Amino acid sequence: MRQNIQQHRVVVIGAGYTGATAAGRLARRLRSEDVSITLVDAEPDFVERVRMHQLAAGQDLRPRPYREMFAGTGVRLRLAKVTGVDVDRRTVSVTAPDEAGEPEDLAYDTLVYALGSAWNTHAVPGAAEHAHDIAGRPGALRLRERLAALGPGEPVVVVGGGLTGVEAATEIAETRPDLDVSLIARGALGDWLSPKGARHLRKVFTGLKITAHEHTTATAVEADRVTTAEGDIPAAVTIWTTGFSVHPIARATTLQTGDTGQIEVDVTMRSVSHPDVYAIGDAALVAGPGDKPLRMSCASGVPTAWQAADAIAARLTDGKLPTISARYFNQCISLGRKEGLIQYVTADDRAVSAALTGRLAAFYKELVCKGAAWGVANPTLGLPTRRRRTTSEPAPASTTVTAAEAACGSGPGSP
Repeated sequence: MRQNIQQHRVVVIGAGYTGATAAGRLARRLRSEDVSITLVDAEPDFVERVRMHQLAAGQDLRPRPYREMFAGTGVRLRLAKVTGVDVDRRTVSVTAPDEAGEPEDLAYDTLVYALGSAWNTHAVPGAAEHAHDIAGRPGALRLRERLAALGPGEPVVVVGGGLTGVEAATEIAETRPDLDVSLIARGALGDWLSPKGARHLRKVFTGLKITAHEHTTATAVEADRVTTAEGDIPAAVTIWTTGFSVHPIARATTLQTGDTGQIEVDVTMRSVSHPDVYAIGDAALVAGPGDKPLRMSCASGVPTAWQAADAIAARLTDGKLPTISARYFNQCISLGRKEGLIQYVTADDRAVSAALTGRLAAFYKELVCKGAAWGVANPTLGLPTRRRRTTSEPAPASTTVTAAEAACGSGPGSP
């Protein structure tokens, strides 16, 4: 006869692509009588982060309330802001989203850390004060309001030549052809792409009349300009897209983190210093093909959520740990609503000669974005699942599992 055991408390902090996927997948792997799953986030709706350039450009996105997404799954949604984690006491400190009221501690037996990342200004003078970001919904909405107030001919400067910058520049230029849109790239435009991909990107920039300032570095930002070594570039609006930095909470704990502040994990996404903590998505320092760290992206993050959820379920049920191979397939880039670019890559994310361009690529990218959102609500990809009973003790660790790559490919500087 199975002995009665206390309900195991799983707390997932951060409900982006990875956190929401992990919570939903766990709920489909384990019985609610044995395990409670609490998902903590300050937003009531799922944010399609890969579409923030569309939101900023003035397009309306379909609302995806978490309460509808997780209805009937057993996942408990806690609308709150995470302010701290004490991994030694095994508690998470939270406050109301507006930080009103007294902080509260949530106790956990297993923590899934998925707080993700935010924009990185690289301490460039004036960037934080005068530039806009599209790393999340609040920033995208502020930019949307500012762009709507601009008159014809006013200059918009996008700083950053990676995927996020390219998508932002093309989306805004297509939506507002009356604006003077330019992009500052530290290297050559599209230098991470294949020759075919780079040619198509230049063709789209020319068609949308976007000026590319190549081999240029922004050294300061003011309210009406961006300063570079080559001179000032007028900017009624500056958009900063030079990369992402992880949430600082992990570094403030006793968790073992890397130089980037990401949590060091084993191949099952479990912290190498605290076995009751799992880190996924942008928060995790994960080795990919050739021991190259996986980049911060949906493409890298979603498989880490699958891996962590399946590993947690296996250890709690004395089951078999999953084995998944890690690799990249493509980088999917939207260039407005009518154009796209699918750059095929090697397993370790280097561009190959093959690339899909034009309207077909735009359609492909849209399918990928829709598929990524669908995957959050359907974290087992529609396959039948069995909720298993937990055992009294988790199964021992294993080192035979690796992270995997999802189909939602993206490139440097991706959201």
